[in-house]
Amino acid sequence: MIIRYIAPLALLALIFAGCASKSVHEEYNKPATYWYQEILKKIAAGNMDKADDAYTSLASEHVASPYLKEAMLILYRVHLEEEEYLMAQFYLDNYIKRYATSRNIEYLKYLKIKTKFAQFRHPKRNQKLLLDTIAEANDYKDKFPGSLYNPMVDTILTKLYLTELILNRDIVSLYKRLGRKKAAELYQKKIDASWLKETPIATENQSLFQKILP
Repeated sequence: MIIRYIAPLALLALIFAGCASKSVHEEYNKPATYWYQEILKKIAAGNMDKADDAYTSLASEHVASPYLKEAMLILYRVHLEEEEYLMAQFYLDNYIKRYATSRNIEYLKYLKIKTKFAQFRHPKRNQKLLLDTIAEANDYKDKFPGSLYNPMVDTILTKLYLTELILNRDIVSLYKRLGRKKAAELYQKKIDASWLKETPIATENQSLFQKILP
């Protein structure tokens, strides 16, 4: 009879011991400099999850700290280099919300477009992202017609339009194989309306995704 109770009690003991250990090592109420240094340490160690955790603590405990501004930019750049685009976008969006001014908004919005464009390693998997980035790039040109970054935005747009053209050709081919004539005609009209349809690069094969995109 005693054995029946030993296992549950042992399990409970392990659970409480784990919780106690966790509470002992839990860190909070630290100076802003501490959390900022932790972010840098974790990045140097290649532990981005812990770096993000340290940022969360910094942002929670020191909402007005000047370290937040620099920490956001550092984490944005490192996540971008690591091809962790959603996290990079998170930090950039928050930076824009907090620190955008009339003097830096053009650059920050350009960075946002550039960050989205960097995600197109596999364009066929995310048609919505493609269309959203095209729309955002065109909106940028409308809002900032004299921006110094417009030549780069134009380059990105051209590559996105070429990608859209090649993707639409794939869609037409697929719908034809499936016997969906009306759907194929709809996408064919988009191809016919493209100003890039007769360019040499647009008339080559589908492997051009690797040449067009980042």
